[in-house]
Amino acid sequence: MGSAATMAITSLCFTKSNKLTSTFRTLPRLTCSSLSNSPFKFNISFSPSKPKPKPKPEPKISNQSPEDNDGPLMIPWIVRGEDGNFKLSSEPPPSFLKDMAIAQTGTKKSEKDQTTKIKKKTEKETKVRAVAPPQYSKAARRFYNENFKDSGSRLSKVLAASGVASRRSCEELIFEGKVTVNGSVCNTPQTKVDPSKDIIYVNGSRLPKRQPHKVYFALNKPKGYICSSGEKESKSVISLFDDYLSSWDKKHPGVPPPRLFTVGRLDVATTGLLIVTNDGDFAQKLSHPSSNFSKEYIATVDGLVHKRHLMAISEGTTIEGVHCVPDSVELLPHVPNAQRARLRIVVHDGRKHEVRELVKSAGLEIYSLKRVRISGFRLPPDLGLGKYVELNPTNLKALGGKLNKVDS
Repeated sequence: MGSAATMAITSLCFTKSNKLTSTFRTLPRLTCSSLSNSPFKFNISFSPSKPKPKPKPEPKISNQSPEDNDGPLMIPWIVRGEDGNFKLSSEPPPSFLKDMAIAQTGTKKSEKDQTTKIKKKTEKETKVRAVAPPQYSKAARRFYNENFKDSGSRLSKVLAASGVASRRSCEELIFEGKVTVNGSVCNTPQTKVDPSKDIIYVNGSRLPKRQPHKVYFALNKPKGYICSSGEKESKSVISLFDDYLSSWDKKHPGVPPPRLFTVGRLDVATTGLLIVTNDGDFAQKLSHPSSNFSKEYIATVDGLVHKRHLMAISEGTTIEGVHCVPDSVELLPHVPNAQRARLRIVVHDGRKHEVRELVKSAGLEIYSLKRVRISGFRLPPDLGLGKYVELNPTNLKALGGKLNKVDS
């Protein structure tokens, strides 16, 4: 009896279980409790499981706009007000919105590009700081120049600047043992000396401590004068400055007169602009072919000038093994009461008799030649033949140099 009842209950349970299985997809909970009266009674209940509460997500910044969420995103923001004090706000600051927009559109440069840009900027600033001269006070610079900086110049250069002789002649005097420095014979022209501190004698005469000023002149060279500073030449262009040199002692007492020389040369028959100075560095810069300064000449020629002559001059000619081509050639308009044609020729090579050779190669003969411009400086039209004018800083800048006078 008991076994039959047990089988019946078991069959009923399995039958009911099958029906419930078809109704519910899962059996999440099965509770069995034994009763004290009968150990074979079961309390079976089936119900769907309650959904577990989801943990609240932590607030985080999202790339999505507030409209993509279920409700408005309320995040308190600490912003600085117009009065400069901090306060709470429900809206993010404009800078944050801008960064969010850049992040969404992808217009901001990558972190690698930013790092490269910062590195280049740092290297550039470091380079500029390394190249730029240090900024110190005048007192600090003066102390450095007086105690540490090597302010001396070559002995041959100091002698030439003092008017003893030309640079080459001064070197010969040094080699011959006719120059002493601080009581000892000096045979090296490259020896650094300072006339204000060192005692220098040349042929028994002491060199003055104070050096002459650097002077610069524009001379309108007349015909028949040669570009030589030798004392034996009676018609040297330097003789045109005798009045200036004779009055030097009155204007600059105790300072030796400058030894003047010409920058470059003009042949004896050529007239026009000629630079005269005592600044050797300036003269070297202005006359050296590497400077590539242009020079303008006005050539008066005999006979008629045709197009073929201009073409021949513009094609150039060979001078001292180098093919020289002028920068420009132009036939100037006819001047009333003028019997000869005039050509404007601009060159930059600076070869000996270059303009004369160019005109000669074209089958023409020069009657007169005048230089009217060097670089950006033009001969003043009111400067008469044999006259000179001292150049100012503006004129020197046009020539490609700078004024560097020695304070008296």
